[in-house]
Amino acid sequence: MDKGPLRLNVPEPSGRPGHATDFSYLHASAAGSVRRPPLDVSPVDTGDLAYALVRVLDDDGRPVGPWVPTIDADRLRHGLRAMLKTRAFDARMMIAQRQKKISFYMQCLGEEAIATAHTMALNDGDMCFPTYRQQGLLLARDDIPIVELICQLMSNERDPLKGRQLPVMYSYKRAGFFSISGNVATQFIQAVGWAMASAIKGDSRIASAWIGDGSTAEADFHTALTFAHVYRAPVILNVVNNQWAISTFQAIAGGEATTFAGRGVGFGIASLRVDGNDFLAVYAASRWAAERARANLGPTLIEWVTYRGGAHSTSDDPSRYRPADDWQHYPLGDPVARLKQHLIRIGSWSEAEHQKTVSEVEAQVAEAQKEAERSGTLLDGRIPPLASMFEDVYREMPWHLRDQLRQVGGR
Repeated sequence: MDKGPLRLNVPEPSGRPGHATDFSYLHASAAGSVRRPPLDVSPVDTGDLAYALVRVLDDDGRPVGPWVPTIDADRLRHGLRAMLKTRAFDARMMIAQRQKKISFYMQCLGEEAIATAHTMALNDGDMCFPTYRQQGLLLARDDIPIVELICQLMSNERDPLKGRQLPVMYSYKRAGFFSISGNVATQFIQAVGWAMASAIKGDSRIASAWIGDGSTAEADFHTALTFAHVYRAPVILNVVNNQWAISTFQAIAGGEATTFAGRGVGFGIASLRVDGNDFLAVYAASRWAAERARANLGPTLIEWVTYRGGAHSTSDDPSRYRPADDWQHYPLGDPVARLKQHLIRIGSWSEAEHQKTVSEVEAQVAEAQKEAERSGTLLDGRIPPLASMFEDVYREMPWHLRDQLRQVGGR
């Protein structure tokens, strides 16, 4: 029967300027109510976990339920400090960009728990394949100097990447942080390949792949899931659902019709949907997935449900498509405030200690910026030497590059 002309279904954003976002689609489970399966669970038996929401901290900061992790207070204090350092770093770099000292920046306001707790759940030698909003993977570590990160942002004389990467696209092999790609989703399939190689060599190292909710619409996402399932690759497949892909609400990528974790189950991969603003839940789920991968039990896909508190980047104006106070209405709360509340509740933190730590990390970042600026900023043109663009490409420089290097006055 003729039903009239066909119509294209274009998802409507839940939030428009001046209107609070409707978060009812989150289907937030009560803290502690979601079961924790054994490591050797069959992927098909995680179907319910892909539509629930793993949470540990209740509204009063109490850890409840089967996902409560074994982690001492010292480690939690380290995690809180790492989140505060990440937030301070972001705030200062946003200002530096407005001052034209760097060309571009992307903050992770509201998402700090995901990267910091996740990296604490991994082992040395594991390799993360991040996107451009996982700076917490580096800032949670004490062996990565903040000044190096700022020099990379400023593309100055001390830039460890010699100006070859856009700002925020770091690369730290020694820290298990694979070079960030400006092409979205490519790192997902690369991580699966790295994990397969690790297994082929009989190694014990695992990979951790990162992608945003919008990039799940890319073909590489689906290819990565296919290979991870077929070869039982020792990899954690992280989908950070921060509700927005630049100015497009996550419904465009299908996030309201179903969950992103549900796609993993469809590919035969164990899947979890986790409260990404609950530090303890992030740590617990990350440990579970890491142990599963290291035990040769296959990959795990985790959807981290969070909210992008700031703009997509310094090139974005979020006031054009959502209310300025939208983040304050997010029902899962601020990850920093929630871990702070928990630590105070168990007697391992205080308001005075919190303010002292905030001051310390802000001073630490300020001092690192001051040191980095001694090697130049975008304003003064003190960049890596032109000759460096010919280096580190080939083990032995071919004749045509040697010829070009001579033409620009190099050796």
